Amino acid sequence: MKKMKDIIMNLINGLCMALADSVPGVSGGTIAFLLGFYDKFIGSLDDLFRGKIEEKKTALKFLIKIGCGWLIGFLIAATVLSSLFNEHIYTMSSLFLGFILLAIPVFIREEKNVLKGKYKNLIFTVIGIAVVVGITILNSAGGINMDANNLNIGTMIYIFIAAMIAITAMILPGISGSTLLLIFGLYIPIMTKVKALLTLDFSALPILIVFGLGIITGILVFTKLIRKCLEKYRSQTIYTVLGMMVGSMYSIVMGPTTLEVPQVAMNFSTFNIIAFIIGGFMIAGLELLKKYFNKTK
Repeated sequence: MKKMKDIIMNLINGLCMALADSVPGVSGGTIAFLLGFYDKFIGSLDDLFRGKIEEKKTALKFLIKIGCGWLIGFLIAATVLSSLFNEHIYTMSSLFLGFILLAIPVFIREEKNVLKGKYKNLIFTVIGIAVVVGITILNSAGGINMDANNLNIGTMIYIFIAAMIAITAMILPGISGSTLLLIFGLYIPIMTKVKALLTLDFSALPILIVFGLGIITGILVFTKLIRKCLEKYRSQTIYTVLGMMVGSMYSIVMGPTTLEVPQVAMNFSTFNIIAFIIGGFMIAGLELLKKYFNKTK
């Protein structure tokens, strides 16, 4: 029974991460922090490639459980969520704004031991906000136009590097990998290729293979660095993450400007209070779910 609950919880964790990773302005890493498995997630990614045999086995078991949930969530996002964002952008943006706003005090409570009394590190919060806002402004300016269908050596290198950077953002709380893909001009092409592959259109495979190799390389290169920062400079890292979460609210407000057919940024007239409240209840639901599974361990 205990083992089954562990499997279910990790599937839900992966599912929630994927849904967040697929939404511009929201990070799967934020979900991992809120649900209390971020350190284990980063450690497992690092151990999978650099750990001893036993560490590799333990990491693989954990990541397979998370990965199955992530795959389900990503498929849902590719087929359903992307359409919702195009058709109901202000409702979805309001929902995730409520989600992030309520997530911030939860995050502070979870990491209060490394935040309390170390207020000089607030400079890292300012840096975190500046990074996310800067990325969003670049994205709102139109990002980079990219024809991912013209697959030559230059395009493959570009997709590979973009995937490396995006996966780093996806596993960092506060930075949205999807937003970076939008800036690189790859979000819509990649999601379109995934949809095509789901309909057994194998012409989408070359781009997705290059993209996947970039993701694997990004994990290899950056997870070790993230792990070391959390172990040796946790307070500074957490303050930076907090800033990124605050900055991501600006990204969500500006989300409509990043659509294929750009809309105006969310304002008071397009803000949906009901969706905002639902977003807050989602955080409450995740907290209750975490407490339930922690009690039954």
